[in-house]
Amino acid sequence: MSAELKVERLSKRFGPQFAAVDDVSFRAEAGEIVVLLGPSGCGKTTTLRCVAGLEHPTSGVISVGGEVIAEPERGITVPSRQRDMGMVFQSYAVWPHMTVRQNVEYPLRHRGVARGDRGRKVAEVLELVGLSDYVDRPVVVLSGGQMQRVALARSLVYNPRVLLLDEPLSNLDAKLRLRLRDDLRRIIKEAGVTALYVTHDQAEAVVLGDRIGVMRKGKLLQMASAEELYNRPADLFVANFTGASNQVSGKLVARDGAVATIRTESGDLRATLPIAVAEGAQVDVAMRPENIVIGVPAVGHPNGFSARIEATRYLGTQTVYDLRMLGSIVQVVELGTAPRYPVGADIEVSIAPDQCWAYPAGSSLD
Repeated sequence: MSAELKVERLSKRFGPQFAAVDDVSFRAEAGEIVVLLGPSGCGKTTTLRCVAGLEHPTSGVISVGGEVIAEPERGITVPSRQRDMGMVFQSYAVWPHMTVRQNVEYPLRHRGVARGDRGRKVAEVLELVGLSDYVDRPVVVLSGGQMQRVALARSLVYNPRVLLLDEPLSNLDAKLRLRLRDDLRRIIKEAGVTALYVTHDQAEAVVLGDRIGVMRKGKLLQMASAEELYNRPADLFVANFTGASNQVSGKLVARDGAVATIRTESGDLRATLPIAVAEGAQVDVAMRPENIVIGVPAVGHPNGFSARIEATRYLGTQTVYDLRMLGSIVQVVELGTAPRYPVGADIEVSIAPDQCWAYPAGSSLD
């Protein structure tokens, strides 16, 4: 039966100078899929390994279903084998000398489950992951995606309280990765298990997660639904990492609640302020290429501007334009199989103020 996973002020240090996880707190409700997203080295896998019991936290509290399983300050460390968790790794980690049935049945045998119950549980979980027709095949004849489904079935067969997944699709080719990604959410939800999923892939995070936590340098910067993450990023790193690649610099000259007027080299821009910024401060404004609309009258729009096309890149189903506007080069993506504008064209563009986000200047994007 699934259970709530709670992580409170978790830290993991490797030596006095390096905090792989730094004061991280979040909760995954029973049956919820929480994804930790971030670049390599951000601490997401170390966080998962602390939950699994494969790493011992330096400080903080981890609890499952109200039971504390790790709290170093009180000397509590429940061994990983007693935490009632399933885990799926990057590598398939299946036993090559066994059949599909034997691989999936192994955790039940280890737990002393009766033979009749083992057969029923194996049949149920293989039906869930779509491998009922492969039950007696050696795993070595399966594709990579099928072997990862075996690993998933083996982790679900004993009904763990929490399922942990450490970039389980990263070793698959692109086509298999997309197919299994689309199935994974359905499988996890039908199993009813609480899941903590680690990835660096934004598309995976959006498809799979009920909520997504973005991490950087050991810190959890924002935990939110995909829609909130993409439309209300908490800081410049979150905005940039999730695709707001355009950045315009300016000075905050006026504000009206959460909306500010930013003065740039060649005009004023209206932008949303996710965090407090004082009037007169230098700011960086982040914008997504797909949110900028080109070829519409700029007059009368709160954020309407003139721009010149400096370069184009035709990608078949879309065109990327490099525009000179507001004192910067800004990228715009337009869907369609026919580019509408040549290099050198002067055009008008617009973007809604709630799709521009202003942050204090100098926020690092590394």
